[in-house]
Amino acid sequence: FYRKEGTGIFVQYYAFIWEHSANSGFFKGVAFPDPVKLSDLFGYENERAEILENTLQFLKGYPANNVLLYGNRGTGKSSTVKALANEYHSHGLRIIEVPKAYLGDFPEIIRELRGRMQKFIIFVDDLTFEDSTENYTALKAVLEGGLERRPPNVLIYATSNRRHLIKERFSDRFDPLGDSSDEIHKNDGVQEKLSLADRFGITVIFAAPDQERFLEIVNSIAEQRSIGMASKDLDRMALRWAARHNGFSPRTARQFIDWLEGHLALVK
Repeated sequence: FYRKEGTGIFVQYYAFIWEHSANSGFFKGVAFPDPVKLSDLFGYENERAEILENTLQFLKGYPANNVLLYGNRGTGKSSTVKALANEYHSHGLRIIEVPKAYLGDFPEIIRELRGRMQKFIIFVDDLTFEDSTENYTALKAVLEGGLERRPPNVLIYATSNRRHLIKERFSDRFDPLGDSSDEIHKNDGVQEKLSLADRFGITVIFAAPDQERFLEIVNSIAEQRSIGMASKDLDRMALRWAARHNGFSPRTARQFIDWLEGHLALVK
């Protein structure tokens, strides 16, 4: 058992958050991780299958890619990554969430994980860069492979709502009346940030669902929860909910079903 699984905190927990003490960073085990399972996620089957295949390659020791999950809010990007850890932690998979403020710690994190028995997905949620050169430089170095290459037991999975990962400020754009040398450097900096997304081997797009796809997700969740309601009535109520709340998304569908399930139980 110890030869296969190792010892210490990475046996006790399978989900972690990278945190900071006064002097250094450390892995904090998550005692009660989000229990979401792949079977709880509806829609985006093709998108999720691509990520799953890459993860299984990784677990089996075959070549695998870093993954960028890009798309609208509420489409299940983060839930997909969490579900992978829940499904495959018994196969040695561990997930470490690194807050954006600590992306500059990537070299330290990589050194801590190198040579360990388990496979690690470093998870960065809602990735974007605005002013922190240090953060995107550290991540880009790991993605590209600098002098200290990423070990084979580590992958990076990141989610983002922005394809190019940064908010492009007006002041970053070329000003034909400004100093040319200064503007060249500004544009070089912008292009360097924009190119970060290209460093992920796989980019999977989670587009916002249309009405038909949204209702399919609603009906699938309702069936899973054993909610016995005519599809026509369910659709009508779901569309009304979406119009009043957050529009069409898997998250909105789940929130609607949560409300409906509680409402039906209350009025029985």
